[in-house]
Amino acid sequence: MNAHGLLIAAPRSGSGKTTITLGLQRALTRRGLTVRGLKCGPDYIDPAFHAAATGAPSANLDSYAMPDGLLGRIAGEAAEAADIVIAEGSMGLFDAVPGPEGHTGASADIAALTGWPVILVIDVSGAAQSVAAVALGCKAYDPRIRVAGIILNKVASARHERLVRQGMERIGLPVLGALPREASLILPERHLGLVQAGETADLHARLDALAEAVSAAVDLDAVIAAAGATALPAAMGGDAPPLPAPGRRIAIARDAAFSFVYPHVETGWRAAGAELLAFSPLKDEAPPEHCDACWLPGGYPELHAGRIAAASRFLKGLRAFAETRPVHGECGGYMVLGRSLTDADGAVHVMAGLLSVETSFARRKMNLGYRRAVLEADGPLGRAGATLTGHEFHYASIVAQGEDPPFATVRDPHGSPPAPAGSRRGLVTGSFFHAIATAGPA
Repeated sequence: MNAHGLLIAAPRSGSGKTTITLGLQRALTRRGLTVRGLKCGPDYIDPAFHAAATGAPSANLDSYAMPDGLLGRIAGEAAEAADIVIAEGSMGLFDAVPGPEGHTGASADIAALTGWPVILVIDVSGAAQSVAAVALGCKAYDPRIRVAGIILNKVASARHERLVRQGMERIGLPVLGALPREASLILPERHLGLVQAGETADLHARLDALAEAVSAAVDLDAVIAAAGATALPAAMGGDAPPLPAPGRRIAIARDAAFSFVYPHVETGWRAAGAELLAFSPLKDEAPPEHCDACWLPGGYPELHAGRIAAASRFLKGLRAFAETRPVHGECGGYMVLGRSLTDADGAVHVMAGLLSVETSFARRKMNLGYRRAVLEADGPLGRAGATLTGHEFHYASIVAQGEDPPFATVRDPHGSPPAPAGSRRGLVTGSFFHAIATAGPA
């Protein structure tokens, strides 16, 4: 197979991309098609929902943080394994950061790379024919891409829909469906986005309800017909530098507190010959003794800080592990490696104490954006001087950095001066930086 594909995008965040994407994925799967989902940009949560909706793996495509070879491999593998790929954009279709054309992080970059047409989801609340002007702007803004149709969301009435459709007829863009305002279609959220797929009550019932709503409101045959052939440039085939595997047997924390690992990272580690063994700090499990590296991913440790602080077997085993083997923590994992974590109520919880940092969720401040990180010393993610691309997305604050030297020097795409980030001590490293891929020189 070499699937046709579509990119579900929107002019802005909050338009309903995720719910409509999931509804389409589930509805087409229920028709008997093999559907693969992909997510544009740095997002841990949506790919897990895609996987639940389709019954097949999903992954991320990030034009800023991923090299061409990795982008091509992920998109190509999804297309080879499916009848149709339904990819989901992030933010607005053209929202980007400074970078060379095709490598700005915009969802439009992915549509241009893959050749997949765009279906725009537009929240039509508070507008009628004027919606067509927004759609026309999206259609004309970037000549690299093709907008194949529109799905209207949050339609107030039959009259409202008729007026919006009149505007679309004027600009020659087909309306493939129109969904009414319906609060039950909204998935539960928390501070980093949707509540994770594994924690969402009655997930499959919710996905089936989304599929039924989308099937009733959207012309699925027209959606399938709008999909375009996958047309990756020949130069984007082949291999790409993987994120280095931190060990041959990697103990990886995995539960409701530690879940933010990109699918392509784990796939790359396994392809490099590494074995991943999951353990649960929330079940007071220590890292498996026969592993030679330990990875604490991001997630929501701030919601479980009391349980983690009381998990004596986990903390004792982690400290013993770190005496002889590398341990790395990303974001939430970094917080757990520190001296203390203050929760939203102001209660201070003692953490592993393997790094000197002290963090607080009571002092909330959003930190969001792409980063390039240059490693300060040899470690599980590469040699000193190696450059990684990734991002930060957290609300926790550092209340005391402590005496440990930094893990890396980071900078953003907007010209901010390089700054030290994270901590390292002995074989233990950590930072709020989520690594996506290796990169060329900074």
